[in-house]
Amino acid sequence: METTRQPTKSPPDSGLTSEDLAPVTLQERTWNTWNYAALWISMSLCIPTYMLASSLIEGGMNWWQAILTIFLGNSIVLAPMILNGRAGATYGIPFPVFARVSFGVRGANIPAMMRAIIACGWFGIQTWIGGYALYQMMKLWVPGIATLPAIFPASWSLETGPALMFLLFWLLNIYVVYLGVDSIKKLLVFKAFFLPFAALALLFWAIRAGNGLGPILAQPAKFTSSAEFWAFFFPSLTGMVGFWATLSLNIPDFTRYAKSQRAQVVGQALGLPLPMTLFAFIGVVVTSATFLIYGQTIWDPVVLAGRFDSKLLVSVAMVAVALSTLATNIAANIVSPANDFANLSPAHISFKTGGYITGVIGILIFPWKLIADPSGYIFTWLVGYSALLGPIGGIMIADYYFIRKQQLHLPDLYQYTGRYAYQNGFNTKALIALVGGILPNIPGFLTVIGLVPKGAVWPWLVAVYDYAWFVGFFISAISYLLMMSRQKQAVQREQTQLQGEFQVSSI
Repeated sequence: METTRQPTKSPPDSGLTSEDLAPVTLQERTWNTWNYAALWISMSLCIPTYMLASSLIEGGMNWWQAILTIFLGNSIVLAPMILNGRAGATYGIPFPVFARVSFGVRGANIPAMMRAIIACGWFGIQTWIGGYALYQMMKLWVPGIATLPAIFPASWSLETGPALMFLLFWLLNIYVVYLGVDSIKKLLVFKAFFLPFAALALLFWAIRAGNGLGPILAQPAKFTSSAEFWAFFFPSLTGMVGFWATLSLNIPDFTRYAKSQRAQVVGQALGLPLPMTLFAFIGVVVTSATFLIYGQTIWDPVVLAGRFDSKLLVSVAMVAVALSTLATNIAANIVSPANDFANLSPAHISFKTGGYITGVIGILIFPWKLIADPSGYIFTWLVGYSALLGPIGGIMIADYYFIRKQQLHLPDLYQYTGRYAYQNGFNTKALIALVGGILPNIPGFLTVIGLVPKGAVWPWLVAVYDYAWFVGFFISAISYLLMMSRQKQAVQREQTQLQGEFQVSSI
């Protein structure tokens, strides 16, 4: 029997709660299995997913190696997704509140801000993709936009024409935030019908132009040895896990609306690994075909569509890409950081204000540089931020399942003086474990981005970065459990008191 726990009445501190952060009531939990499957299918069908697969082809993999890597990565990240989602479905709380359990009511702002900044990066990336799609359309009708004089420093690597369209699309995103997330519902429906159709159309074009599927899939890997393949495979697998490592933390933001645990578990299992792999397959086939058709690998579908002869076809495609990107951006990259920023000061930062903050940081993070090339996309962006998120996930899962035994006291999550206050609101053990999980990955990251010469760091320490998410997850989880071992008995004694403080309702 599945249960949802409702707290006894207890006045929360105004500095720790708001309408957005309060637990969702049983009556408001209406999401079923199909809702979660549809959510993941919708989020999987996006340009970054396509680029994820094509970047592996550009990096040297053949078609089945790329597909297998993506499937494995998504199957692995599904586990923490479901584990963290369970707390949201049981207690109706969002990610920033769930983080208070292990990090403290004030300390939770640290993982929440780390997660929020990364979401801002994704917001910027999606906004750049949408803006560049509009630029590809605009330069067909107004060629002069491609030759505008440079106004940005050369170090920014930003041309004036794409920058103007990026800013225009950014303003459109901000306007939607102003109108409210509900205003995007129709665009999500449009995306659900358009993007699969467009992806299949691109697949059939690639098969036809590439003289059938056989020659496309027959292209060999570019690696000259097994060692070279494995050297690319492991960081790529980490990057695939990192792709959704963001949602694996803040999935309670969505599962808090679940009708049951089964709805979120089965819905996510059906909606994540397979749809991601199928859409990635299209990216693999089309990217492989571009080498046969154009003599070079084109990993960005927006750039590829810009090569088509028909102005009308390119214009329709680019506007559609922009609209579907807008829908994805608001749904996937605004909800989480807006809640995280609101958690900083619930009484002063609303959901909309959090959305505006996300938009500003999304520009400042220079998203056009993050996806300038496939290696930067995987090894710098995806693997890099997975080194930050893996430790957070490890600590939260270790605490909830091994320390708390899935028993929480909801009222204290909204109190500065409750059992999750620790020391002035901070659980120093969680913070030490967090730093301990991040530190081993720093030398490799600095080497990858070129700030530290390769010869200046032990090779084995650089290699640790290839497994950044895994290393951070397990080091932080184990070290946290060891440091909390003395408190474990006291915590478990508290759990026996919780049974009388909750009303348990079957769902």
